[in-house]
Amino acid sequence: MSKTEPIDKFLKKLLEDSQQDRNYALPAQDLPSAESAKKNLIRSLMNIRMPREYSEELIDLQDNYLQEELTQKGIVSLSDIPTIKEQYHSQSIHADKISLWQGDITQLAASAIVNAANSQMLGCFVPCHRCIDNAIHSAAGMQLRQECSHIMAKRQLRYGRNYEEPTGTATLTKAYNLPCDYVIHTVGPIVYGNLNDTLRQDLRNCYDNVLKCCAENKITSVAFCCISTGEFHFPNDEAAKIATETVTQFLEQHPQCGITRIIFNVFKDGDKHIYEKIFLS
Repeated sequence: MSKTEPIDKFLKKLLEDSQQDRNYALPAQDLPSAESAKKNLIRSLMNIRMPREYSEELIDLQDNYLQEELTQKGIVSLSDIPTIKEQYHSQSIHADKISLWQGDITQLAASAIVNAANSQMLGCFVPCHRCIDNAIHSAAGMQLRQECSHIMAKRQLRYGRNYEEPTGTATLTKAYNLPCDYVIHTVGPIVYGNLNDTLRQDLRNCYDNVLKCCAENKITSVAFCCISTGEFHFPNDEAAKIATETVTQFLEQHPQCGITRIIFNVFKDGDKHIYEKIFLS
């Protein structure tokens, strides 16, 4: 089997499947020839696919493809990430339980990773968008959107068909093709104008409820993305301050919570410098 044959088989099956939503199928001669273009098309088709049932063949092809992608990216285990006590010689309380790591959160083999979700809770439908919601759903696979859809359908039956997930809650799902065990989805506050105390409290609730979810489900390690920064416009420095304060306070108030490692995952250099400044102060 050639290197690109599994990619081609999955792409062709995905194109067939996409016709159930809209007519995205392309004539065979118009399929991209470059591997990178094929992968972009695969991700785009996965991103726009509405939540609905799928065939075993489609999922098998997808899972094989995503597991190969993960192998190429590499899995990062907790043992690969130092604590802030080890890395920065921090003497702050719980420095032996907290880490700062810059990289792709979809590579982390923590017990759980945190997804900054939107209120629809179905992932990002914008093809190849650079948000964390898109990255996590793309790496997990179509099963994640399907599970989120089932959860939201149950909540809409209970609370009404116009129900949207409130800010600050935490919802646990499986992780599927991700190397972690679970994904915890939380909807962060959106800053449209000036920052205020309500928005600050909403962000605290995100971190607090995720940690409560971990404690309730015996999750021992969790990696937080930078919730509400970027697309949701929460100031990065203020968000980091709230994140670290809330985590420290939770560990203080719940010494028997069972959480042994909390990772602040950053992607941009600017966020890394902000967290470093906090840990070194």
